[in-house]
Amino acid sequence: MMTKQERYETLCAQVESLIAGETNETGMLANTAAAMKEMFPEAYFWVGFYLVKELEGQGDEKSSRLELGPFQGSVACYTIPYGKGVCGTAWAEQRTQVVPDVEAFPGHIACSSLSRSEIVVPVFGMDGHVKAVIDIDSTEVGTFDEVDALYLEKIAKILAKELRY
Repeated sequence: MMTKQERYETLCAQVESLIAGETNETGMLANTAAAMKEMFPEAYFWVGFYLVKELEGQGDEKSSRLELGPFQGSVACYTIPYGKGVCGTAWAEQRTQVVPDVEAFPGHIACSSLSRSEIVVPVFGMDGHVKAVIDIDSTEVGTFDEVDALYLEKIAKILAKELRY
């Protein structure tokens, strides 16, 4: 049986090969979400992407929002405001959020009552701005740690490079 680190190493290589040379953004994100869910079926209850969408004529992050992108799992929230919930906080603070217990996170947005812990990783564009976030939920408290953060940040960089954000 592989360790978590070995599984992530395999996942990183798989994601790189899945999306290399592709131009279909939706397909790339969908296949990445599927690969992630398949690699960690016991840990990942929900895995997917929220994409930064600027509102017409506004031009700044505070007037933008996160919109639901490709995912694997149960139904999800359609939009998340800047700075709200774990996803919006990761976007606003431009850093990975590891939340051992979502009930203890101020302003947590409960898209599913089954979610107990969460990790959200920003995907940065070449301009240094967050273009999307990777969002993963677990039905168990304390699922995610620094190993998850390290490797999911690697996956975010692989995606950003191929998506030419």
